Amino acid sequence: MTVERTLHHFPLDPASRQVRLVLGEKRLPFTEVSVRYWERPRELTKMNPSGMVPVLVETTEGGRPLVLCEPRAIIDHLDETNPEPALFAQDPLERAEARRLITWFERKFEFEAGGYILHEKIEKRLLGLGAPELANLRQGKEALKNHLFMLDDLLQAREWLAGKRLSLADFAAAAHFSVIDYFGDMPWREFPAVKTWYMKMKSRPCFRPLLNDRWPGLHPAGHYDDLDF
Repeated sequence: MTVERTLHHFPLDPASRQVRLVLGEKRLPFTEVSVRYWERPRELTKMNPSGMVPVLVETTEGGRPLVLCEPRAIIDHLDETNPEPALFAQDPLERAEARRLITWFERKFEFEAGGYILHEKIEKRLLGLGAPELANLRQGKEALKNHLFMLDDLLQAREWLAGKRLSLADFAAAAHFSVIDYFGDMPWREFPAVKTWYMKMKSRPCFRPLLNDRWPGLHPAGHYDDLDF
């Protein structure tokens, strides 16, 4: 059965990037629709009452469109309906660790680090709220380093974040880091194990479309699309 997919997303949104990475890793074709979600377009709120991206619409011949909202629901659906390649290890402890790290990024990392940085670097610009607040940026960057210390320790002992194999935890982390790196705010030199891991992620075919992302008025750091940075 042929499935046509349309992803409504914002290119510099970490949640949208997680879905794009999963679609790419599973080699599922899809059409992209870039959405200015902060303008609360009626088409988006009809699909998702929260007014947030990403939203994935799947259509099959003769069937009703399936509208999937929010990254966790979308990714779980994609993994259940397209199990290969698997996004979790067979080992139950490694699966549990991957889920722990996914939740870490959804809650703790977003709340303490990413949210501060991206609000000042992206959202304030898009909403016309003025220049970045340096105190908030400083707080976000300090928290970012605290998280990177923990992840660097993990990656000194592991091949991938959750253990021996690539998992959804790696895609979750890479989605968040890639947007921060777009603005050149990732302190790669201080965390060599994280940098080596990110280079592996950055070299995967599913990552290439993200490296081509550009948004008017928001220019990426010079090394952003460099695989050997």
